[in-house]
Amino acid sequence: MILAIDTSTQWMGLALYNGSQILYEKVWRTNRRHTVELVPSIQKIFNETGFEITELNAIAVALGPGSFTSMRIGLAVAKGLSLSLHIPVIGIPSLDISAYGQPVQELPLFCLLKVGRGRLAVQEYSSNGKTWKAEGEMFTLTPQELEERVTSLTLICGEIDAEDRRILERRWRNAIVASPAANTRRPAHLAEMAWVRLAANEVDDPVSLAPIYVHTLGSPAL
Repeated sequence: MILAIDTSTQWMGLALYNGSQILYEKVWRTNRRHTVELVPSIQKIFNETGFEITELNAIAVALGPGSFTSMRIGLAVAKGLSLSLHIPVIGIPSLDISAYGQPVQELPLFCLLKVGRGRLAVQEYSSNGKTWKAEGEMFTLTPQELEERVTSLTLICGEIDAEDRRILERRWRNAIVASPAANTRRPAHLAEMAWVRLAANEVDDPVSLAPIYVHTLGSPAL
């Protein structure tokens, strides 16, 4: 089984997956209480499902970008479980998780997260007909700068609130904004993605694995 942990932003998520079924999934909004809510929520999974934490085969964790503090909390817990249980840890960028949840189409896809100071972390994806593939490096820009890059019909997804949706749908003529449900970054998707990597033995070093920090992201190439 894989335990998936996502604390990238104020939306936290946990899932338990055995390769054929989602055994548990929870997504909730926290008010900067990652430290006090995460470990009890993990304990609750095993209390409610009847499984033992020692039955885990791996830990999956979202790497961000996102909130500096919340990402460190999630990664610390994931690493601690990996080392104490002697099982692999698998880190996956948070925007890749968002893309995974979108129906594959021929249109380009931009996944985004607000990262403060009026800027967005953005990753562009294209489709090979079966899956989404990241194009280029992740970058940061303002909503206005992103709008200038959306010159043809483009799918947009991410943590988009009501005001964001109003602006996107009114001003961005070429933007097709995902529904609220489709915009939810599901830990079950993180677990599925990690399961594929586990089967291929593509795991990470729990000591060196690090989150994706906003300050390491550049601006898009012109």
